Order: sequence, then structure tokens, then C-alpha cells
Amino acid sequence: MTEMAQTSHDTMPVKRRSRLSKALGNKKLVRGFTAICVFLLFWEIGARWEGWFGYALPWIGLIPPPSAVAAAATEVVTKVGYWLSWVDSFKRVMVGFLVAQLLGIPFGLALAVNKYFRGIFFPPFEILRPIPPLAWVPASLIFWPTNEMSIAFVTFLGAFFTVVINVLGGARAIDVRYLRAAQSMGASQWHLFSKIILPGTLPSIFTGAAVGMGITWEVVLAAEMISGGGTQAGGGLGFFIWNSFMGGSLEQVVVGMISIGIAGYLCSSAVRMLGDHFMPWRRLF
Repeated sequence: MTEMAQTSHDTMPVKRRSRLSKALGNKKLVRGFTAICVFLLFWEIGARWEGWFGYALPWIGLIPPPSAVAAAATEVVTKVGYWLSWVDSFKRVMVGFLVAQLLGIPFGLALAVNKYFRGIFFPPFEILRPIPPLAWVPASLIFWPTNEMSIAFVTFLGAFFTVVINVLGGARAIDVRYLRAAQSMGASQWHLFSKIILPGTLPSIFTGAAVGMGITWEVVLAAEMISGGGTQAGGGLGFFIWNSFMGGSLEQVVVGMISIGIAGYLCSSAVRMLGDHFMPWRRLF
């Protein structure tokens, strides 16, 4: 009995070491970690070049080094206002993104499957689509009674047009022979839509969602800067960056920029994971 217990105890570290070695053997993880380290090293050297050699490198020499940004980040993360800014921006992004999905996906599918609907609504859609979302900020401040609603509306526009175009393109790209084959076997219009058109459009839907998520983060931050999305203690990450710039703290500006990158990466990863759940065949690639 004692020997069995001793044997099981001895095998536990082996299992732990095997998991660790498996993680270290993941080439994708190693490549990503190496790329980040090289980038940070290049950034640190370039930012300190002037102090070492007497002249600044173009662009990168004007940016605070990563060590100074890390020191500023340790101070910023202890402040409640910084995390409130995360919450405010995240709420605005989610509101605009979800509304864009709820309206954009049915609208794109309707444009794809009904030529009369497409003939009526696609021309005005194409006229409005090239207008940058930020060009709507002055008008949205007039249309909507509060800054919060104005920012949500501009964020919605940032994702809506991308979602519609991707859904329309995905649905129109389905091979018409599938539809004709189903019709020849007596499939109804609902079966054509639910069994062929919608599943065939799923990749384009999630591609549009992932791209739209990135655009919403870009738009919401710019809208917060323009409209002044609140107070210093929680006006959103865009307002945090603008307020840090006006206060002359470039380190905090970079902290805000990195925060945006992390937030956008996490949100886009969540969309991709959701897409992999609904499209399990994509896990093979």
C-alpha cells in the first residue's frame, strides 16, 4: 500500500512537467511571445536612443519607453476612474455592436434573398455607407438628447454597414445549384432559407461581426474624444486618452492605447470563439 502511494506521488510531478513542456512546445505560443519581446526591446532601444547617442530616431524617439509606460500603468491601474473608463467604453461598444447585429443581419439577408427589397433599399444604403461614422458625430449630437445616446448611435453605424455588406456578400455567394437542387426535391422557401442560405452565410456573418467589433472600438474612442464622453472619473477610454494628452502625460496616453488594444483583442477573440462554436468545421483549419 505504501509503495503504491509512493508511486502515485512520484508520478504527479511527471504529469505537471509534461503539461509545462507541452505548453512550452507550442510553437504558436512561443512565436507570439518572442515577437512581443522583440517588439518591446526595439521600442525600448528606439525610445532611449537620444539619451544614449545624442540624437532621436524619427517617430519612435518621441514615444516614452516601455519601462516608463509600465511605471505609469502601475499607478493608473490603482485608480477607480481608469476601470470605470473601461466599463463605460465596453458598455457603449456592446450596445452599438449588438444593435448593429440585430438590425444588420436581417437587413443583409433581406437584401440578398429579395430582389424587390434590394432594389428599393440598396441604393440609399450604398449612398450612406461611404460616409465615415465620425462624420455623423455632429449630427448625432443634435439628433439625440444625450451624449451617451449619440456615442451609441455612432458606434452602431461603425458596425452596421460592415455587417450588412458581409452578410449580403456571403448570401449572394452561395451556389445557386444548391437552391435549385433543394427546390427540385420540394423544399419550401423557409427550408431554403433555414437549411441553405443561413448556414451558408454563417462564415460571412461572423467575419462581419469580428471586423465590426474592431471598428466599434475605433469609433467609440474617437466619439468619446470629440463629444467628451463623461467626466475624468469614468468618461471612457477615449476620454481618458484625451484627458491624459491635455495633461501632458504621454505615458498615460500609451497606457490608454494599449488598453484599447487589449479590449479590442478580447472582444474579437470572443466573437471568433462564438463563431467556432456555431461552425465546428472551422476547428479543422
